[in-house]
Amino acid sequence: MSPVFEVHPNNPQPRLLMQAVALLNKGGVLAVPTDSSYALVCHLDDKAAADRLRRIRGVDEKHHLTLLCRDLSELASYARVDNRQYRMLKLGTPGPFTFILEASKEVPRRASHPSRKTIGLRVPDHTALRELLHCHGAPLLATTLIPRDSDTALNDAHDIRAHYAHDIDGVVDAGACALEPTTVVDLTPMGSGGEPLVLREGLGALAVLGL
Repeated sequence: MSPVFEVHPNNPQPRLLMQAVALLNKGGVLAVPTDSSYALVCHLDDKAAADRLRRIRGVDEKHHLTLLCRDLSELASYARVDNRQYRMLKLGTPGPFTFILEASKEVPRRASHPSRKTIGLRVPDHTALRELLHCHGAPLLATTLIPRDSDTALNDAHDIRAHYAHDIDGVVDAGACALEPTTVVDLTPMGSGGEPLVLREGLGALAVLGL
């Protein structure tokens, strides 16, 4: 059975996080906590892992995957961002927002939307996850952990391991997460003078963004 790395939510043990990173570097798919719900993550540059992540989640290539970034500067290096978009990103990071932006050349083509060439990006406000990202040293490709037969994300690390016993390679357990998904905002219209488009209202309050 895949391991569960039980880490302190506010002071996660680096030794355990590095063990989780080692699995990611070997092509593993992990379940990790975020500031909204648990997510499935894998190495950005590993095509086989990204394909596995999509199969486990039950989504096709047209489903927007998300890059989990350590901070706003890292996010901006993986997307084309103008001044208006950057100001809105500053308002919503770190936090439970996913922003759709035009992907930069740093993003592998397979990770972006096949027709729009866009990518979802976010900076989570979750200590254990941000420390995992720091140990990994780069963004992680992610999707919300929602079973195929459900509309609700799983919230308990041991339930997740039991449900995905033969699919994932490990679980980072920092306690229960919120069960509400991120708020998703498409910022691409702003690049041509338009206004941001709210695709999903979730945990992130639109008022934070001035919307």
